[in-house]
Amino acid sequence: MSQKTYTNRVLITESAMDVIDTLRKRFGTELMFHQSGGCCDGSSPMCFEKGDFKVGGSDVWMGKIYGCDFFMNEDQFEYWKHTQLTLDVTEGRGSSFSLEIPMGVRFMIRSKLFTMEELENLIPTKTGEEYLEENN
Repeated sequence: MSQKTYTNRVLITESAMDVIDTLRKRFGTELMFHQSGGCCDGSSPMCFEKGDFKVGGSDVWMGKIYGCDFFMNEDQFEYWKHTQLTLDVTEGRGSSFSLEIPMGVRFMIRSKLFTMEELENLIPTKTGEEYLEENN
């Protein structure tokens, strides 16, 4: 019997991996991402030391990218649930509390709509509360 192959909801570019590597060396800890769509950060993904951003029932765990958990606010997720996200990086200082900002770069999201086949094979999401119960 073969194991089911899932479609990832979030991908990552090599440039974003390089920035994550730099941040891991600088902070010496695991990292996480959260995308809220709020007023301070627009809809940019924000990088935190794991646990510095408190997730809860209004957050959706979308998977892991390059060893980092990726969460999105549930309201934002409702708009984006039909799209595959790719975490990338661009030059320029963002206006958020994300760890990469002092480096003169900022994380950003590129997106594409899932195909029908991809939609049928998506990695299951979890609420922030479910994630915390499984990981504490």
